[in-house]
Amino acid sequence: MVYSKVLIIDGYTDEPAGFGVPPYIDVYPRYIAGAVWLQDPSTMVHYLTVDEARKNIQEFLKRASNYDLVVVIAGAIVPGRYLGGEPIRLDELKTWFRILEKPVKILVGAAARWGIGNEGGTIAKLPKEVRENFDAIVTGDPEAYIYELFSEGLEKARTWATLDDVRILGKMAIKGAKIVEQHPNYGYNLIAEIETYRSCSRWLTGGCSFCATKLYGRPLQRPVEDIVREIEALHQMGVRHFRIGRQADFLVYGSPELEVEEWPRPNPEAIKRLLVGARAAAPGLLTLHIDNVNPKTIVLYPAESREVMKLLVQYHTPGDVAALGVESVDPVVVRENNLKTTLEEAFEAVRVINEIGAARGYNGMPELLPGINFVLGLKGETKRTYELNLKLLHAIYEEGLLVRRINVRKVLVLPGTAMASVGTKLVRKHERLIRTFREEVAKLSAKFLRRLVPPGTILKHLYVEGYDSRSGVTFARQAGSYPLVVEIPCRLEQPGVIDVAIYGYSSRSVRGLPVPLDANRSSVSALSKLLGSTAALALAANRPLRSRRDIVGAVGNSQVLEYVNVSGFAC
Repeated sequence: MVYSKVLIIDGYTDEPAGFGVPPYIDVYPRYIAGAVWLQDPSTMVHYLTVDEARKNIQEFLKRASNYDLVVVIAGAIVPGRYLGGEPIRLDELKTWFRILEKPVKILVGAAARWGIGNEGGTIAKLPKEVRENFDAIVTGDPEAYIYELFSEGLEKARTWATLDDVRILGKMAIKGAKIVEQHPNYGYNLIAEIETYRSCSRWLTGGCSFCATKLYGRPLQRPVEDIVREIEALHQMGVRHFRIGRQADFLVYGSPELEVEEWPRPNPEAIKRLLVGARAAAPGLLTLHIDNVNPKTIVLYPAESREVMKLLVQYHTPGDVAALGVESVDPVVVRENNLKTTLEEAFEAVRVINEIGAARGYNGMPELLPGINFVLGLKGETKRTYELNLKLLHAIYEEGLLVRRINVRKVLVLPGTAMASVGTKLVRKHERLIRTFREEVAKLSAKFLRRLVPPGTILKHLYVEGYDSRSGVTFARQAGSYPLVVEIPCRLEQPGVIDVAIYGYSSRSVRGLPVPLDANRSSVSALSKLLGSTAALALAANRPLRSRRDIVGAVGNSQVLEYVNVSGFAC
């Protein structure tokens, strides 16, 4: 069969190494499009997000029926709450693609490979739940299957095929770069996720009990040159935000020991070539961030890890986050789940990252900070587990250190992992402990955020992402790795790029106002949040204010000009 018209439906991905919820675009749609165009450059390939499809299901189904091939990407296996979109749900996979009959339908991604689940504390359902709706469920690499599909046909293409030739992968990545033009965030805050290597060095010992990353098998590293050429292609297509996020541990990319040692030694020279190359290939980039870092690497190889992080601070953009997969610091849980670090080691990793990256950058955020991930419901967990995890957080706070964010999630049990034999019984048993732990973390998180961006801090270049009419709040954030969500108590038009000044805090977000505020049109309440009630009332009493000099004269303090002007935002 000839597939002259292909539709890629992005149901979004969220994996331990890889993210694709808007404003991110993961590697899946780009590689799939690239695989098609490598085989037949004349093929028409269209891209659609699940949120776009939801706007009018009947219209979507009518449109999709006109294609020869529909490829559905699904797999949020690190479930979370998302501002930019909602991953495709199991019920949608069951209903939509039962109705859609004409095209050949292919399911790919983590959902096809390991199971479907959008909520922590549950057991992922195997793809057999939706098998009858699809002509093929791909348990291997999607791009490898699609490449074979176009050359061998539906009957011969192997759903379990993997792509071991990184050079072909590099060609696919470059060919598929132009699919980004069809993303709804294109030309605004679109962030391209970049892959450096697959799997995890700890696959040698089975990896963490709950994690799917090691199931990719032996690590497969991409050459620096291929990654740089992909970034160049994306930059030429208009992408300005990049996250080198698709790897288990950024610090060990390029290590010759990655495939043969559980704890490979970092190779700073390889990472320097990657970062310098990225900067040269994308001179107009606005964001260059990373994601995962293994805290154990920092402890085992402090000199090399410091060198890599110093290179990162030199070549990246501020607001970067090294997400540390701590998971638990309870020695019993660490041992029974083959985790990574003790309490003392996790603390040391946080301290070292602060030492190198805590200085504030040009966009108002520190250069590089740790993020801490906890997973609840693992084997061996007891009340002591929660006490030790809180002890780590209190120690970090009392030391005066910074943490960008603390992520707490209940384990999503995936078939094929060691946690499959345990299931969710500990999540159910420890329901009260989990609730109390989350409440304590929420209190600490708000305190960490206040330390991170003290009142009056100005954050630059935030993208307006939406307005909630029920709460009267506009949401905005910078582009990047775990960007800080700012809640703004007035309606701003989208799209728009703004600076904000911070005045309030919750556990997961901060509150701010766009600056400069209009001294004449803004409410006294809004002005008070940034200037205090005395200065706000003084400005109101002297309206209309015709110049900056009038503002300073009314308040008696030139520092207010950081936040107000005679023209600006009216809130």
